[in-house]
Amino acid sequence: MDAVKMLHALIPPHALDAVRRAFERHAVLGMTIVEVRGPGTDGHRSVHRGAVVTDGLVPCLRIESIVHDDVVDRVVDEVTAAVRAEGRLWVVPLDLVTRVRTGERGADAV
Repeated sequence: MDAVKMLHALIPPHALDAVRRAFERHAVLGMTIVEVRGPGTDGHRSVHRGAVVTDGLVPCLRIESIVHDDVVDRVVDEVTAAVRAEGRLWVVPLDLVTRVRTGERGADAV
């Protein structure tokens, strides 16, 4: 079984197109994108009872994708170059991936 990793990226929303292009260049086509809020220098501002409140959190996107081990470093390098803004990337090894519909396992399930 070929090794695969889970790539997590926390990026600003304006960087999504650049990140998707970086993924596509390495045939990483499947991804989950979730709108979240994370720590940032500006923070989210709202008005509560006439007072401006800043919670220290900014809108961002969390992207999760399963990446083949042989390209994960190149994908991380390209995403880092594409974003060039505040963000985080982390990679987690996966012990087992199974495609429920077909029963395929490992890299074949990606």
